[in-house]
Amino acid sequence: MVLLTKCNHFCFHGEGFEEPMETADGYNWRKRTRSARARNKQRTGARVDETSVLRCLSVGNTEEGHDMEEDTGVSKQDDLERRVMAPRYNLLREVGRGTYGVVYEAVARRSGAKVAVKKLRCDAPENVELALQEFWALASLDKRHENVVHLEECVLQRNGMAQKMSHGNKRSKQYLCLVETSLKGERVLSPPETPCYLWFVMEFCEGGDLNQFILSRRPNPQTNSSFMLQLTSAVAFLHENNIVHRDLKPDNILISEKSGTPVLKVADFGLSKVCAGFGSTSESKEGEDKNKNINKFWLSSACGSDFYMAPEVWEGHYTAKADIFALGIIIWAMLERITFIDAESKRELLGTYVRQGADIVPVGEALLENPKMVLDIPQKRRSCMSDGVTKLLRDMLAVNPQDRPDAFQLQARMDQVTCAT
Repeated sequence: MVLLTKCNHFCFHGEGFEEPMETADGYNWRKRTRSARARNKQRTGARVDETSVLRCLSVGNTEEGHDMEEDTGVSKQDDLERRVMAPRYNLLREVGRGTYGVVYEAVARRSGAKVAVKKLRCDAPENVELALQEFWALASLDKRHENVVHLEECVLQRNGMAQKMSHGNKRSKQYLCLVETSLKGERVLSPPETPCYLWFVMEFCEGGDLNQFILSRRPNPQTNSSFMLQLTSAVAFLHENNIVHRDLKPDNILISEKSGTPVLKVADFGLSKVCAGFGSTSESKEGEDKNKNINKFWLSSACGSDFYMAPEVWEGHYTAKADIFALGIIIWAMLERITFIDAESKRELLGTYVRQGADIVPVGEALLENPKMVLDIPQKRRSCMSDGVTKLLRDMLAVNPQDRPDAFQLQARMDQVTCAT
């Protein structure tokens, strides 16, 4: 049965920066997130709008060169600023628009490769923070992974001028002003009448998101197994590189079909956290050590999309294992095709939940209220879910994060259970 509900999205920060900590005031955090959810009762979370912008995110070789020109589907209103910003790409059409930005289908001039160009307006500190967090996460990756969306480049546009962004560039006054805007919570880059934009050139994924792909096709055990392996590989890669995604959900998992076989791409890093100082190459011997280190980094911003949030995220005291919980929700919903209809967007979304009378409640919230609750996995009587997968999902969704596998352990166990099916 498909139920009607609202998938809310929010992010509330603790005081100061997120640093490793030993304790947290869980009661206060829970009260804040509950009030946030109550405030969101009247509307769907804003990030649902933003992630709809990211449906089409593929990579082209960029060359130094020429102005970007306007093509069909691009409004004249922003023609000048787009041409100033885009020295190497030809915009074709707008493919999505959301609360925080617009995405265009584009072509790299010299290579002819199709790309997605995402434009984010930096007119408010919260917009700058989301943009910088995505930039920092993707720019921090020294190598590419097949299942993580690739950032080709990021360009800052201001006062009719364009500057290519470089991660940690302390010589760039404009870059430092963006960082200052994010940290101080007040606009310092330019006056309101002078628009400032960040442009992201990213992979173009023509297959839509995981919701669209799975729900538009008949169940396929081989596809399910492949997607489970791809997702766990992506999360292990991110955690190895000290990145906690914090907003894993089907909306943020895109599909590329260029090779003829569907390839998943984890996208939308606006809420991600780069856990600097933990598990760096100079400090860690092997990937496993890195993964253990990232799980020692405690985060305090209660953020994400409620149907995929771990119990400890509601409390505002969690580690990278919150990503493991979210992944468990996604895989469980994908295997059994458990869905609900978002009341605002009217979209059918993959997501598991707990029934409380006539209401459905996010699994993480229900476990927070009743830690002894036993999840009904699988939900459907005629499920083809193997015992190995069932056990793994129960472990991924354990109320105590210490009882969940870390990303590397998960990857090894996922290999075992998918080979056995």
